[in-house]
Amino acid sequence: MAITGAAGLLATWETGLAEPPAGRALLLHRTARPDLGTAALPAVPLGERESDLFALRRALFGERMQVRLECRACGADMEFELDAGEFARSLGAPGETVVRLTEDGWDLAFRLPSAADLTTAARAADPRAALLARCLVSAAHNGTPQDADALPAAVQRRIAETVASADPGADVTLNVGCPECGTDTRAELDIASYLWTELDAWARDLLLDVHLLATAYGWSEPEILALSPLRRRYYLELCADV
Repeated sequence: MAITGAAGLLATWETGLAEPPAGRALLLHRTARPDLGTAALPAVPLGERESDLFALRRALFGERMQVRLECRACGADMEFELDAGEFARSLGAPGETVVRLTEDGWDLAFRLPSAADLTTAARAADPRAALLARCLVSAAHNGTPQDADALPAAVQRRIAETVASADPGADVTLNVGCPECGTDTRAELDIASYLWTELDAWARDLLLDVHLLATAYGWSEPEILALSPLRRRYYLELCADV
């Protein structure tokens, strides 16, 4: 993974300020996967995208992730650490993007959903049906072709189960036991939102550093960003001593 420098990350952050969450996730994914074209990124299966974002988080901010949850039973705050690198390795990319299912006379082929599929389906009156229609490649019952709206509920459930098994990284769910009451709390870990929050805090801190050093030394923003984080911190300490 080729990680851009401070100036590039600041540009990503600046662009993302005006974007909705889906747009910010795409910007982060573009940073994580510069080898993929802009048109190809939205079609990447969700599990692969999540793995890419965990790897980006590890590269930018290290292994340890601080997570806070509220116990749904007693309301206690629970703080714990996760390993971004372990998540990136365990999720990985799905082996195939098109999955086949043959059962009870049905012969089905469907794509693993991508972020673009979810975003588009969410705008429909029936998001589940819209997602199925987008991702269904082919369907036949006893050799007769069928449309997505002809699939029985039981077949739709088997498709959902097969997708979850083929792309487990698409839904990263934490199950945390409360140290106060012992009740388990389940919560989705949205790595795109988590990483954006960290990038936002980093960018604002860096711009403050730029302001202080520009005021003290008269340097331009590109000159300050060209300094290593260690050298910037050293100059800031010198400014504080004056």
